[in-house]
Amino acid sequence: MVKRRERTRHLIELGGLVQKAGLVELTRDDRAALYGAFLTLAMMLRGEDRDHTLALWRRGGKRAFEAEARSAFEDR
Repeated sequence: MVKRRERTRHLIELGGLVQKAGLVELTRDDRAALYGAFLTLAMMLRGEDRDHTLALWRRGGKRAFEAEARSAFEDR
């Protein structure tokens, strides 16, 4: 039961990232388009530049999280 709750929470958090990135609105909630995009990302990670690609994505994500945190702090 605990594992199931943990998995559910994990999936909800991942869905939140899709929403946060604006992908739901940008695709007009087109599930096929989103799935296709995710398949493209997975294909990119199977390539030779996997580590470089992950590093770029990680850097961009960290910057976005930091900017969001700064914005939330400034809004107080």
